[in-house]
Amino acid sequence: MPEGCYRLLVVDDERNIRRALEKFFKQKGFYVETARSYEEAVSRLQQNNFDLVLTDMRLPGRSGLELLKWIKHHSADVPVVVITAYGSIENAVEAMKAGASNYITKPVDLTEIFAIVRHTLIHSGHIGVAETAEKPNYGIIGQSRAIKEIMAIIEAVSTSRSTILITGESGTGKELVARAIHSASARKGPFVPINCAAIPSELIENELFGHEAGAYTGATTTKRGKVEIANGGTLFLDEIAEMPIQMQVKLLRFIQDREFYRVGGTLPLSSDCRIIAATNKDIEEEVTGGRFREDLYWRLNVIHIHVPPLRERMEDIPKLAMSFLRRFAEENHKLVTGIEETAMEALMRYKWPGNVRELENVIERAVVLTKGQTITLSDLPHRISKVDNTYYTDLALLSSMKLSEIEKAAVIRALQEENWNQTRAAKRLGITRRQLRTKMLKYGLL
Repeated sequence: MPEGCYRLLVVDDERNIRRALEKFFKQKGFYVETARSYEEAVSRLQQNNFDLVLTDMRLPGRSGLELLKWIKHHSADVPVVVITAYGSIENAVEAMKAGASNYITKPVDLTEIFAIVRHTLIHSGHIGVAETAEKPNYGIIGQSRAIKEIMAIIEAVSTSRSTILITGESGTGKELVARAIHSASARKGPFVPINCAAIPSELIENELFGHEAGAYTGATTTKRGKVEIANGGTLFLDEIAEMPIQMQVKLLRFIQDREFYRVGGTLPLSSDCRIIAATNKDIEEEVTGGRFREDLYWRLNVIHIHVPPLRERMEDIPKLAMSFLRRFAEENHKLVTGIEETAMEALMRYKWPGNVRELENVIERAVVLTKGQTITLSDLPHRISKVDNTYYTDLALLSSMKLSEIEKAAVIRALQEENWNQTRAAKRLGITRRQLRTKMLKYGLL
């Protein structure tokens, strides 16, 4: 084995998957061994030391979860990444509770698996910071289809200078996505955020474009605006829908010509900054209502990224919660290492009107207040610990159902919640309308 390469154990009962993963990771410089069952994996682990175990949850005989528990009991420092069926939230929750470092859902993507394995090795201390340059996630955490699509868009637009419009409810992480785009780009300049809703209308031009000395009473020196400061970098215009109409005209002119005037100035200045705007409003409705200029809307909406609310990507909650837990435990110097199953189930049932920001706040509060090493139901706010269980199917019930039954229940629930509008229900489920109709026919719903 080459010096410094990482030892990986792949556990899967499907021969083709084992071979594909073995070949892929060997090409990446890993030393790889494979096993097709719990017993074979335990034998390998008893004979050799591994830096990471990648295992399917479904194995013949004893399951991948049982293997995970064995590893945590006998080799607690070996990180384990589990592969679970798509949308199998209860498996992910159980695996994270049992000590899994990460999880990935089927169908598997080799590039994604490699990124997750590297990320896990980094956080377990096996890979140093100098080795982390390939495909970073820029702090965007999640396994949902929506998050994967957002990451794909970030990668695709990173080399362009096109303007981008990010939409989504408050607290979904729009600024995080904007920062990720900037970080993924080759731009050497700074990332400069400005909240259009936080600046009085009479001051926003000065904030954006700056002013010359003597432009008005009190302007004793020349001041550069955010547009000028962001030269060579990215200007992030948060809450763009709150920008006054008269200022929208000047912003449009800058986007078109890349030139601007400081307040009180007579000479045009230029700035090569990329514009990323964000809003939590329905901006098309703002255009229709005459509150936002249509020409500016089309200038901004060259590339559109929608960040869905957390309630539409519930499968991301376990990873988000554990990420926040690790961060706040470190910041508060507390030995908090996990989330009790009933507490995680409560997090999964709650609708999260405040989205990721609210989840972050809840986990920080729980880490600070808990007296043990595990967050329990009693550590959560009353609104979450006592939430009604009728909106989301109980996880214990899910574990006793067949996958087809879970899928049928999910399809029916989505249709009911969207008043049987197939287009909206398909969007809620993350599939096409044609795929939805196929499933409806399958389950006798048409």
